[in-house]
Order: sequence, then C-alpha cells, then structure tokens
Amino acid sequence: MKQLLNNTFTRSVCYFGLAGLLFSACTSAPEKKEPAAAISYDAIPEGYLDEAKDIPNFWVATVEEVNTYLKTRVKKGKVETVGTSAGGRPIMSVSYGTARSEEGKTTTFSGSLGVFDIAPYRGKDNNKTVYMGLGGVHGFELEGIMGIINMIEVFETGKDLSGKARPELAAMLDSVDRIVLIPLVNPDGRARIPIRMETDKGVDSPESFTVHEYLNTGGKKDGSIIGWPDVKKYIPMDFANFGFPGGYPNDNGVNIMHDDFFGSPQPETKMLFDIAAREKPDLIINMHTGVPKNNYFMQIHRPFAEPEVQPIFEELYKQIKTSLTQHNLQGSTDAAVESTPPQKYSRYNLGTALNLHCGALSVVIETPSHGFQGTNLAGIPTAHTPESLLDAQLIAHLESMKFLAETGGRSQWQKDFFPDKP
Repeated sequence: MKQLLNNTFTRSVCYFGLAGLLFSACTSAPEKKEPAAAISYDAIPEGYLDEAKDIPNFWVATVEEVNTYLKTRVKKGKVETVGTSAGGRPIMSVSYGTARSEEGKTTTFSGSLGVFDIAPYRGKDNNKTVYMGLGGVHGFELEGIMGIINMIEVFETGKDLSGKARPELAAMLDSVDRIVLIPLVNPDGRARIPIRMETDKGVDSPESFTVHEYLNTGGKKDGSIIGWPDVKKYIPMDFANFGFPGGYPNDNGVNIMHDDFFGSPQPETKMLFDIAAREKPDLIINMHTGVPKNNYFMQIHRPFAEPEVQPIFEELYKQIKTSLTQHNLQGSTDAAVESTPPQKYSRYNLGTALNLHCGALSVVIETPSHGFQGTNLAGIPTAHTPESLLDAQLIAHLESMKFLAETGGRSQWQKDFFPDKP
C-alpha cells in the first residue's frame, strides 16, 4: 500500500519570478520546474491511515468526490474551474445569482476608504449582497469541504445529501443576491491524504488528537507530529526534511493561510484574490477544523482586519453562536456566555489579506474534527457525530447569510462606520 502511494504522489515545484503589484491579479499558469522526489508514506505510523467504516453518504470530501459531484449534480448553480493548484489540480467553484457589474467603478478599495464611500469601488451594483464560502484551505480539514458540498445540494434540491430538508437555507438563494462557493481551495493537500474519512479515536485514547494532527500538520522523520503552531515555521516547507508533509501545504510546500501575500503568492491565493476583486464580496466565511479540546465545539476567530468591521463581526458572531447554542451545538446551554465575542484577535493571515484586498469581512470558523472527541465547558466528554458536524456547518453558513441579508452588506455597514462622514 505504501509503495503504491509513494509511486502515485509527486511534488511539483512552481516559481513565480515576477514580484508584481500588491495583490497582483495575474492569472497566467505557474512555471513548472522539475518535480522533487516522490512523497514517502513510509514514515507514517501504523494505523494512521485507517479509514472509517460505514462512511455516511453525505460525507463528500475527497478531490475526486468533490469534482464528480460538481460536474454531475449541480444544475441551478454555475460550475467553473476558477484556478489550478500548484500541483496542477483544478479548483472549482459554484455560483448563484448575478455577479456585480464593473459599470460605474471609478476607484480602488483603498481609494474608496479615502472618500468614506465604498460605492465608487463597487460601482452601480454597490447595494448587492455577495456571500463567499471557502472550504479546504488546509487539505485535511474535511468538515468544511463536506459542509459546502451539502449546502450546494440544499440549494440544488432543498435537501442535504442525507435527505434532510433545509428550507430556510434553501431560501437564501432568494435573500442574498450572489453566492460564490469554493468547496476545496487546496486540492494538493487533500490529495496527499489517501483516505475518505479517518476513524474516530474518541476522547481518552493516546491517539485521540495525535493522528488527526499528524495527518493535518505533518510529521517528522521520527514519526512525531510537527504540530500547530510549529508547522508555520516552515513556509515553504521542504518536504525532504520531514517524514510526511501533511495536508496543510500545497505542492509547493506553502500554507495558503500564511502565503507571501505581498510578494509571490501561490496560484491558489492568486485565484482567491482574482475572485475577490471581481465579486467584491461583503462576507467571506473560511471554514477550518481545529478547536480547543476542553471546549470542543465550533469557534469563530476575531479577524485581524479594519477597525471599522469589528462591530459588524461582533454582531455576526452573536448571531451564529446564539443559533448554535439553541441547537445544542456549543459547550454550554448559556447563549449569553457562548455569544460573547472574543477580545483576542487572529494574527495576520489570509483573512486579513482578503479584507484589505476587497473590503470583505473575512472570518475563519473552526469546527471539531470527526477524528477525535473532546469535552464541553463542564469537562464532560462530548461526542460529535458526522450528522451533528453537518448541522453545525450548515447552521453557521445559514446564519452568516441571514446576517448579510438582514444587514444589507457593506454598503449599509458603512453608514455606521462613518457617521461623521465629511
């Protein structure tokens, strides 16, 4: 098995020689270099690639499953290949509604801030509401991939892939003007992990956390995990220096969340910048997997972004967290406790770059992993089933879109941003 995998996966190395303007919109294909040595699976400890039995039919999260689903089942939405990964894999999106027109645009986003009005940047369609959802920026964080695929299914049929009707979510097609979804931003990292779904290691097993962290952040040559946040020390990661690179980086070894945004960004990042510049979304929700084991429920990071969007983030946070609490998907049943926004900011990352690129409120939401369990705030072990993880994903997207529809997006938010506009 390991030999087959070794022969199957290779690392391609791309290099962008031009240091263009800030957040360059270049879309040309990256120059291909000679591939490095094949990734070795020999260092992975025994059992780490065990696959779950009886995988639910709604758990669509491999590169092949995602691409097949988008090509064969999507009829209402528009499916596009919007980019190519460092490893040469297509990146696909699904969109609903009509995109903003470029008509009437007269300035940059930065220029619009200078005149206290985003309309000259967004043009005649300034008042349109645009939602963007991302999954799989880290390749083995499967919950977000699965969630977006099921949301697309709801938009297509009214039901998720388990057959559960979700009329309120389906109605968002009529409430939000434009919805753009990219289920798998980093297909290179996902393709590197050759299982559909890892087994659930529970709470007390010594491997309950280690296996998922190894597959996600990678492993050293001695079989130990690289771990978070230490994995961020190695960007780009030289795969030859490690036993297994994990699902975080693309095939150039770059963690997209911490790309070289001002210099030579990766093709996946350029793709996101291009889409953000074209669509000018009001709200970007970037789904990840990773929450504290002693409060093992969905968490939302405060973005390191414009000061003006912070009050908007806080209201969004309250809306999502209150709904999750009401559905028994938080660490306690106290909505007041659960919906109090964190004061600590995220560090500068992809969310910051997207905010400063197009003005979107870009938010990272973290979810528990299906591969191990944790406890609630009272210290009681809590079990997350695939079904409850699906519920949390779709509730978070639903409440985000409801918030956008109800508040009117950035064209309306700015009335609170600049009450004393000159």
